[in-house]
Amino acid sequence: MLKFIRIGVDLAKNFFQVHALETDDGRAVTKKLSRSKVLGFFKSVEPCLVGMEACGSAHYWARELTSMGHQVYLIPPIYIKAYVKRGKNDAVDAEAICEAMSRPGMRFVPIKTKDQQAVLMLHKSRDLLIKQRTMSTNALRSHLLEFGVITAQGANRIDGLIEMARSDHDVPEMAKELIDILAQQLDEIDAAIVAVDKKIAAVCANDARMRLLDLVPGVGKIIASVVAASVPEPAIFNSGRDFAAWLGLTPRQNSSGGKAKLGKITKKGNRYIRKLLVLSSTSLLRSVAKRTGALRDWIAALLLKKPARLVTVAIANKLARIMWAMLNTGEGFREEIFMKA
Repeated sequence: MLKFIRIGVDLAKNFFQVHALETDDGRAVTKKLSRSKVLGFFKSVEPCLVGMEACGSAHYWARELTSMGHQVYLIPPIYIKAYVKRGKNDAVDAEAICEAMSRPGMRFVPIKTKDQQAVLMLHKSRDLLIKQRTMSTNALRSHLLEFGVITAQGANRIDGLIEMARSDHDVPEMAKELIDILAQQLDEIDAAIVAVDKKIAAVCANDARMRLLDLVPGVGKIIASVVAASVPEPAIFNSGRDFAAWLGLTPRQNSSGGKAKLGKITKKGNRYIRKLLVLSSTSLLRSVAKRTGALRDWIAALLLKKPARLVTVAIANKLARIMWAMLNTGEGFREEIFMKA
């Protein structure tokens, strides 16, 4: 069998580039493999370290190679860029991956299971359906505006807008037929979103980690399920702040010479989870007057000094840290510090 100390693989749809090292100072073996020959090649190689970009299909290939005994590392693409010498092609990328994975301070992405990826698929599908509903709603409003049929903002007012258009004699019949098509589309999208929400709730009910996070105020089943599926190994973050930074909820730093300069939040990392946390924090902020406890006092004190939108982001940061601590320790949420009055 072939023997290498580590292998860098540049993933693609049909052809994969391999950069394999026999020793740290030895000659590299480079190969271009078709998709059908990738598994056959790694079967002929003794178990070794394999590095890949954390991109599309990476978790699938990582599971396949791990089952053969290889130790697979997934690297965020942005951390590989620094090791690209010059130019851009598959061979250069594979070499950069092979070099990046050898660095002691490199950060890696945990390999997700099939079930975890299925949960994330639920969330991505739900997000897509919500975007499609928003697009259809906006299209309906803009079309009817041309006929003078308008209503106040809010998704709950769309049914009334449709009835107004159907009963308006100034709206042409052809336009009313198209309104019926858009209305039917909205009904189908709403039904699909409800079905996905039920699946997410069922998954959350059967997973201990998700049920644990569901206890946190303002989190709920949707956030609990996506966080548990996205972070299979919370120990990869050294602290709750690191987890919040991964979500883009910490201030951007521009520090030098021992002088710390903090700016706005970075907004880097997982945009979907960050969006959900900010939305839930907004809802939590509206009900803070009905609650009591240490966290409520912290929010109230912050509101005296900072604007509400900034406090919303601060709450999202706090919730992220709480969830990381619960995932890392397995401890349940301490209800006595934040409970309804």
